[in-house]
Amino acid sequence: MPVHEGGQDREASSRGDSSANVMIEVFTGQYPSLVRLAAMLLHDSHAAEDVVQDAYVRVAARHYRIRDPHKALAYLRQTVVNLARNSLRHQLVARRHAASSLPAAASAEDDAIDRFERQAVIRALRALPRRRREVLVLRYCLQCSVEETAELLGLSTGSVKAYTSRGFDQLKALVDGEESK
Repeated sequence: MPVHEGGQDREASSRGDSSANVMIEVFTGQYPSLVRLAAMLLHDSHAAEDVVQDAYVRVAARHYRIRDPHKALAYLRQTVVNLARNSLRHQLVARRHAASSLPAAASAEDDAIDRFERQAVIRALRALPRRRREVLVLRYCLQCSVEETAELLGLSTGSVKAYTSRGFDQLKALVDGEESK
């Protein structure tokens, strides 16, 4: 029985050696085509070389798992494709965060228009009846829910909804009327 187990160990060891040799042959023989594949996916030759090297390291570290050593190239290609996808995803996320982290610089004209519009809304709010003004300020400026607004003002939720609707309509009419002047 021990002889049989040793035979299995030698067989697995020889299979591992042959797959390691195949990995070396695949890497040396297919490196340029794998770099071209990655470059086509990434549009960057330097990143493509890095991806191919990473793919080779990953596949070579697990070469003993490859049952058919002649499929090493297929595993290597798939790993290159997967790593290229990961790289593209990473670049996309990095671009999104870089774009969103930069504050947008408003022009002087934009700032003046914003101030004018805010002043128009504030003047219109001041012209509203007290309850409508209170409801709109609580709902939209302080972002209170209907229930919170009702509790703060001692009203029913239906009254808050009615004051909101009527107040918003009146506010819009006041702002539109001021803009037409």
